Amino acid sequence: MLSELNNIAKQFQVEGEIESIKPLGEGFINDTYILKTIGEDSPNYLFQRKNKTIFKDVPSMMDNIHNITTHLKAKIVANGGDPLRETMTLTKTHDGRLYQLDEEGEFWTMCLFIDDSVSYESADTPELAYSGGKGIGKFQRMTSDYKGQLVDILPGFHNIRFRFEQWDEVLAKDPVGRKSMVMEEISWIEDRREEMLQFWTLVEEGTIPTRVTHNDTKINNILFDKKGDVLCMIDLDTVLSSTALNDFGDAMRSYTNTGLEDDTELDNVSMDLEIFTAYTKGYLEEAKSFLVQSEMDYLAFSAKYITYEQVLRFLMDYIAGDTYYKIKSPEHNLVRTHAQYKLLQSMEAQFKTMQDVVKSYL
Repeated sequence: MLSELNNIAKQFQVEGEIESIKPLGEGFINDTYILKTIGEDSPNYLFQRKNKTIFKDVPSMMDNIHNITTHLKAKIVANGGDPLRETMTLTKTHDGRLYQLDEEGEFWTMCLFIDDSVSYESADTPELAYSGGKGIGKFQRMTSDYKGQLVDILPGFHNIRFRFEQWDEVLAKDPVGRKSMVMEEISWIEDRREEMLQFWTLVEEGTIPTRVTHNDTKINNILFDKKGDVLCMIDLDTVLSSTALNDFGDAMRSYTNTGLEDDTELDNVSMDLEIFTAYTKGYLEEAKSFLVQSEMDYLAFSAKYITYEQVLRFLMDYIAGDTYYKIKSPEHNLVRTHAQYKLLQSMEAQFKTMQDVVKSYL
């Protein structure tokens, strides 16, 4: 395998001689390696095999990343920054492509490794949540004037109308006979259907605009320098055009949960208002310069929207027979459903306060 990795890596424009290629991280979606070169004068690289099962159009995905990082680099240079540290830098193959196909038809890509940077696995303090908000807000602000096209590499992503079409089909088929066992949980979804569709209609009509969005806003997708300041967003595989509210809502779903996504002790699960407040402050310091009124009006709601969508998706997968999410037990998706619903209930109970927090920082 090491010999194969070396052969593939040599197809890229690597500066210096390759010293080692070793796995990096847990690799839930892509297989990621760090490629180290000999000597201090040549850079190190991140080397990835992209998951073509999830990303069905890797060439377009790489074009999206190239277009956005090119846009960012021009702004960073104009602002007197360092374009090699303040955004990702893709490494092309010797024939100028953004990816290399191996003999099995797998897609490999490479980018510069940003040395002397820090990342975090969770935002468990208000200070980190504030920094995370600034990171997402900064990325959206710097891409808010991007005029190019982005290929939709994840059709239906965060589109609740699309999710309801899938939901209705699964309920009609009831493929493994579980529907009758979760009628109460189904009512959780149906009771909020109209509210969620009303929001998404505003996006479809353009009342809430679409922008460049990251779509995977975990804090470990933000790099910081040694002083704790935001360097850049990484893992741009999911970049596409959507509402900026999706990024905010998705961050709030993951940042503010006091429990686990699949917590069996529901008393552990709630929305941490202090974390919500800190993130909102950091985000709006960067984002309020470009957000329009409709986005401001629905910022707090987006946390409920994304959390609701995840309740629906976990429950839908349980009814469908666990065909999408990996499970550790037959009831795993139902456990996830209950934990996410508890988080949603906590958001609903604190919604007026969440709206007041947003207004206070606007």
